[in-house]
Amino acid sequence: MKNLLLILCALFFSIVNAKTITVGNQFPCKKIKQALLLAVDGDTILVYKGIYKEGNILINKKVVFIGKNFPTLDGQQKYEVVSISADSVIVKGFRIINSGYASLDDPCGIKVYDRTFVKIENNILDNNFFGIYLQNCKNCLVKNNTITAYGKQEQLIGNGIHCWKSDNLQIIANKISGHRDGIYFEFVTQSVIWRNVSNKNIRYGLHFMFSNDDAYITNVFKNNGAGVAVMFTKNVKMYNNYFEENWGDSAYGLLLKEIADSYIFNNKFARNTSGIYMEGTSRIKVEKNVFESNGWGMKIQASCMDNEIVNNNYMKNTFDISTNGSLVLNTFNANYWDKYEGYDLDKNDLGDVPYHPLSLFAILTENTPSAMLLYRSFMITLLDKSEKVLPSITPDNFIDKTPLMKSLPLWLK
Repeated sequence: MKNLLLILCALFFSIVNAKTITVGNQFPCKKIKQALLLAVDGDTILVYKGIYKEGNILINKKVVFIGKNFPTLDGQQKYEVVSISADSVIVKGFRIINSGYASLDDPCGIKVYDRTFVKIENNILDNNFFGIYLQNCKNCLVKNNTITAYGKQEQLIGNGIHCWKSDNLQIIANKISGHRDGIYFEFVTQSVIWRNVSNKNIRYGLHFMFSNDDAYITNVFKNNGAGVAVMFTKNVKMYNNYFEENWGDSAYGLLLKEIADSYIFNNKFARNTSGIYMEGTSRIKVEKNVFESNGWGMKIQASCMDNEIVNNNYMKNTFDISTNGSLVLNTFNANYWDKYEGYDLDKNDLGDVPYHPLSLFAILTENTPSAMLLYRSFMITLLDKSEKVLPSITPDNFIDKTPLMKSLPLWLK
C-alpha cells in the first residue's frame, strides 16, 4: 500500500510540474533541438508554423511533440527527419518532408526504435524514403497521417508505413501513396490495420510477411502494382476491404501464398487482373465476398487444399475460377454465379443442377496464355458449352452443388 501511494504521488507531481515549451521565431526558444535539451519527461513541446531545417531531430525523452498549423520539418534530402527513442512519445500535427535516400540505413520521415506506447497522429509526410518506420515496438498507434512519395522504381523508394518485429500495433485511417508498399508488416503480431487508403503504390498496397494473428478491416487498396500480399502467415482476418483496379501481368487484388487458418469475409474485388490468387493455402474460409469485373475472380493453384468458398457473388468476371491442377481439394457451396444457366423448379432459390465454374478455356489459358487471342470466338464458346454438358478436361467434381439463383445483397451501393 505504501509503495502504491509513493507511485501515485510521484505521478501527481510529474503532472503538476510538467511544462509547455513553445518554439517559434517569435519566442525565446527558436529551435526544436534547443527545446528538447530544456525538456524533461512529461513536458509538451509546442512548435509554431515555420520551416525548421535542423537535421535529425532525436526525441529521447517522454514528451508530447505538437505542431501548430503544421510546421515543416525539412530533412533536406540528407537526414532521417524525426527519430524516437523514448516510450510514450506523441508526435502530432507536423509536415515532415525530404528525408535522406539510402538503401542501407533506410532513412525515414519518422522512425521509432524499440519503444512502447508511441503515438504518431495527424501528420503530413511528403517525399521521404520511408514514411513511418516502427522497429521492435509494442502498443503503438499510427493514425490519420497522409504519407506521399513519388517513387518510380521499387528499389529506389521505401514503404509508407513499415513495421518490423512488433506487437499490438494500431494502423488507423492513414492515406498512403507513391511508395514501394503502402503498408508493410514483417514479424508483426496481434495488430490491426483499419480504415486506411493505400493507392498508387509501386508494388503492394499492403504486404504481410511472417505476421500471425493480425486483422485488416475496412481498408481501400486501389490502383497499386498489386492490392495485398499475405505470405507465410496464419490466423489473419480480412474483413470489409475494397480491392480495386490493381491491373498488370502479375497483379492481384489479394495474393495468398503459404497461409493457413484465416478468414476472408465481406470484401469486394472489382476490376483486378485476378481478384484472389491462392498458392499453398489451406483451411481458408472465403465467405460473402463480391468478385466483379475481374479478369479472373479466383485463381486457385493445385497446392491449395481444405479451403471453403461459400456464399460469394461472382459477376461480370472474364473467368470466375481457374486452376492449374486436376485434383479437387477445396469446397464450393451456395455461391451466386452470373454465368449459371440452371433452373429452380422447387423455388427454394437454389439451382436444381450443380454448376461447373471452371471453364475449358480457363484451363487452356492457364497452360497456354496466348490462347486468350481466341477469347469469345465461336469455336471456344462451342467447346465451353460442350465441356459443361460432358466434362472431359475439366474435373467433373469441381462443382458448386447448390448454386444460388439470386445474388446475395452484399456491398450494396
